[in-house]
Amino acid sequence: MRLILISGLSGSGKSVALRALEDSGFYCVDNLPANMLPEAMAMYEEFGYSDIAISVDTRSGPSLGALPQVVTQLRGQGIDVRLLFLEAKPATLVKRFSETRRRHPLAGSGITVEESIQVEQEMLGGVQELGTRIDTSELSANALRSWIRELVDADSSRLTLIFQSFGFKHGVPQDADFVFDARCLPNPYYDPLLRPLTGRDQPIVDFFAKHAEVADMINDIQSLVAKWLPCYSKENRSYLTVAVGCTGGQHRSVFIIESLARAFADQQVLVRHRQLHPDH
Repeated sequence: MRLILISGLSGSGKSVALRALEDSGFYCVDNLPANMLPEAMAMYEEFGYSDIAISVDTRSGPSLGALPQVVTQLRGQGIDVRLLFLEAKPATLVKRFSETRRRHPLAGSGITVEESIQVEQEMLGGVQELGTRIDTSELSANALRSWIRELVDADSSRLTLIFQSFGFKHGVPQDADFVFDARCLPNPYYDPLLRPLTGRDQPIVDFFAKHAEVADMINDIQSLVAKWLPCYSKENRSYLTVAVGCTGGQHRSVFIIESLARAFADQQVLVRHRQLHPDH
């Protein structure tokens, strides 16, 4: 059996993630207390379900503290358990609650949305370390659905390398394990003919081929990741995220991420370009 646990901050996209899994054929349950997971999984096995997705968050109350032990117990029973932890910057969450006019689940008399978010972050402090973090601050619903499907489809028996480009002007991704800054490299943005293109386009590739320092940075990042990858693998981690940023997340970071993905083609690799439209 395969169990995908969805957790994270309210307003970070947990409902979108759960619906994406439901569309992929998972039997989905929203908001199940953590201490009920073993009993529920035994029942689902009896009913013949093999792919289950369950959201577990602060709405579960005190039972949330039992989640680490429950995950260990279920894995000991041979169940493939993966936890996806969704988060976003507080300012983004406040904006989302304001736009949708939703009430934060922890909001009560005399407590603001900002204070509710802080309380929730503290309550979930021990949960986010159990799985893969996904920063949805700059993600559209469609992009999040795509990322969720890619993560779930990955072979859980192997560590997955996630290479992600981003733009510093949009903020550093909170879910990255390694972050590298490519803003010191030559920028094709200042060429009007190259400005509309991305790091995937051949003219941009040709532009960077003329600058040795670009290849040097790629080689240095590749060497560092390759050196430490075995250590992360020994931790039985499912995912390792390497993020490279430039100013806008369109040229330099995209080119470097594509180059790194090719360099680690013998590994299980996922590529994300946070600032690019899916058509690019």
